[in-house]
Amino acid sequence: MASDIGFVEYVCEQIRGAGHVSHRRMFGEFAVYCDGKVVALVCDNQFFLKPTDAGKALLDRVKEAPPYPGAKPYYLIDAQLDDAEAVAAIVRATADALPLPKVKTTTASSARTSKARVGSTGKKSPGSKSKR
Repeated sequence: MASDIGFVEYVCEQIRGAGHVSHRRMFGEFAVYCDGKVVALVCDNQFFLKPTDAGKALLDRVKEAPPYPGAKPYYLIDAQLDDAEAVAAIVRATADALPLPKVKTTTASSARTSKARVGSTGKKSPGSKSKR
């Protein structure tokens, strides 16, 4: 069962004190971001926080569950979600404990392919296709 956008927006509203919070649809469910880092998932209208020692230290009780079949356990946040200040602090601690996302770079082979299509004169080679 897919999550309701209304629930996802409620989650983001509750944790907005943690920093820049956003969400993105992924695989039919949602990833929740804090300052550019994926900190949680919303699956089946449940809030799953990435497990970190910093987040665990702030939780009253830790309930672990996989957000989807075959996934590693995350912290399932349920009743604690109603306390916006506390859950924002937990999300902030989690975000601080997570590494920055890796920057995507172009590979050497894709750079060579681009150069092969455009010759030294700046004109496209006869075998290259024009995108119009």
